[in-house]
Amino acid sequence: MALHKLLVDDFDIETYSLLAIHCTLEDYRIAYLLNKQLQISLQRKQQDIDVQYTASSFPIYEWKDKNQQTIWNLVSNVCKKEEDSMASSGSLFETQNKILRTHNLIPEYKKVNYLLKINNDGNFINERAIIHKIQEMPQVAAVFSINVSQLKSKDNLIFN
Repeated sequence: MALHKLLVDDFDIETYSLLAIHCTLEDYRIAYLLNKQLQISLQRKQQDIDVQYTASSFPIYEWKDKNQQTIWNLVSNVCKKEEDSMASSGSLFETQNKILRTHNLIPEYKKVNYLLKINNDGNFINERAIIHKIQEMPQVAAVFSINVSQLKSKDNLIFN
């Protein structure tokens, strides 16, 4: 009887590019400007990305380019959530203190505001040209490529 082995490492090939974008704009505004600059059509998805049992929620925009067979996703890397304080004040009366807690989709890049993920399924994508076009936008402070193979939290980038 023949023994068949399935190597799981065969499926761990990154077929997407990941760009980090530094800017202070709201998510809908940066999506609009990227659509205009790159001639794409990012649209807000109905459901946000929930991480750690809805501890944080990240807005996501998507565009499926049928000509190039690519899927573009713009997702916020920062979620600020107001939570109740658990600290005891030591007084007779209860005081409700609120804390503004910051969560990151990719904790290794806490300073990055947005992530642009381009699923290319093995097709060629001119990453340099995309970075150059985004850098031309005056609202963007910086943009750079992220090496996905070195990310510890790359499971957070599975959107579908």
